[in-house]
Amino acid sequence: MSLGFLPPKPVLGVVHLLPLPGSPRWGGELGVVVSRALADARALEAGGAHGLIVENFGDLPFPKKAGKVTVAAMTAVVKEVVGAVGIPVGVNVLRSDGEAALAIAYAAGGRFIRVNVFSGVAWADGGVIEGEAADLLRLRAGLRAEVAILADVHVKHAVHLGDLGAAARDAARNGPDALVITGGATGAEADPEDVRVAQRASGLPVFVGSGLTPENLSRYASAHGFIVGTALEEGGVTGSPVDPSRVRALRAARDRILPGGRGRGV
Repeated sequence: MSLGFLPPKPVLGVVHLLPLPGSPRWGGELGVVVSRALADARALEAGGAHGLIVENFGDLPFPKKAGKVTVAAMTAVVKEVVGAVGIPVGVNVLRSDGEAALAIAYAAGGRFIRVNVFSGVAWADGGVIEGEAADLLRLRAGLRAEVAILADVHVKHAVHLGDLGAAARDAARNGPDALVITGGATGAEADPEDVRVAQRASGLPVFVGSGLTPENLSRYASAHGFIVGTALEEGGVTGSPVDPSRVRALRAARDRILPGGRGRGV
């Protein structure tokens, strides 16, 4: 599956959804969730993001697999977001439900998904999470879905056995379209060397998926793209509304690392 719908080194913002129906902090009004999601999506687009990922961030604590009500609610929200912006929309279902994310993207018009445990095993606060590459790729083939897969390697908020290079190599064997490297937690910086290790081991595009700011983005100039949530939100506080001025600053930092620094408008 091609990532040709994205420009070189794209900035992908994150829409951190408010709690959805069925989650412990659900507020009782889906319209409020939709309104906030649309405001954040439009702010990301206005600030120059090249795409965005809708994520059920407010549903802590996360089950290993999403419930039916979560899938239904996210499909409704993502469809509204897709209709409201002109940039590609992705889906990430936490803790790690790639099949749910793919189903939502397929039904709602999403172009890509992020899968936090695509292959291998992760020890997380919700328990042991096993990779789902085999089932996920069979589902995508059966649906004939033109939906790209971004697969985390040694994802944040989890413990992993083995070295990152081997994990990246094994992930690539299972057929994702790109890999994602993160720090240890939400907002934590990734190690730039981890990006290079994953690139060498996998031969795939590698995105940085946490801890990015306008000040440190140049450290990741070798990366193929950037997934940014916290740094684009008001005050740099995770889960706050998206601040378009922060998006513009991050986008400008990305533009400066393109060849010749001539990235405006790309």
